[in-house]
Amino acid sequence: MSLEIILLLLLLGILAGFLSGSVGVGGGVIMVPLAIWFLGYSQHQAQGMSLAVLAVPVTFIAAYTYHKNGHELDWRYALIIAAAFVVGGYFGSKFAVNINQQLLKKIFGVILIIVAIKMIFFSGAKA
Repeated sequence: MSLEIILLLLLLGILAGFLSGSVGVGGGVIMVPLAIWFLGYSQHQAQGMSLAVLAVPVTFIAAYTYHKNGHELDWRYALIIAAAFVVGGYFGSKFAVNINQQLLKKIFGVILIIVAIKMIFFSGAKA
């Protein structure tokens, strides 16, 4: 695994963790689109990766099902992203507690709109 890939995975994990901690989004809303855009994953691979990263004890079987059914997921990637996700989540929550609730709702809404538009019109999956 190259240094570039490791840095990309760390960035993905920190960003997803930050957004999870700050506006309560992470898995399907953030992790899946980021895996598609930055890693070139298919929708199935991205969903499997999201499941593998977010709640390994709870969702391991679901993530393994994606993997077993031919939607390869790199477990090393999931572990690196998960470690960075913890860091991003900590700093995201620190950020969020100092923001007005109305502003936080607007940030959340804008993130959802951007992700929806990107997913509908610019999927970007290579697989």
